[in-house]
Amino acid sequence: MRYTILLHYPEMTPDQMPPGAWEEGERAFAAYATALDQAGVLLSAEVLQPSSATTTVTVRDGELRIQDGPFADTKEQLGGTFVVDVPDLDAALAWAQKAPSVQWGTVEVRPGATHFENGAWTR
Repeated sequence: MRYTILLHYPEMTPDQMPPGAWEEGERAFAAYATALDQAGVLLSAEVLQPSSATTTVTVRDGELRIQDGPFADTKEQLGGTFVVDVPDLDAALAWAQKAPSVQWGTVEVRPGATHFENGAWTR
């Protein structure tokens, strides 16, 4: 079953972190992605640009609205995702517990409903 592991955490630039922390984080996420890949469960992974690079698109009352910045004003932002294919929720949770950002943010695990693959939607 497909699950998306969503990583929410406070956004920080390298300048806002203690010396070496950014590089340590990069190494931790590289090791995490490698472990998922070597286990044969990783389908995709994305590290997102900061929320300040976001453009939000909505239509309200028939009017298109394009807004710079994130829609939600929260302390934590979605920073990245890992899509995995594992047998069940317990397996997805076991992987989520190993995400480096579980130490400083929130890791959400959400089952996939459908996905687009080879030109068609699949359950």
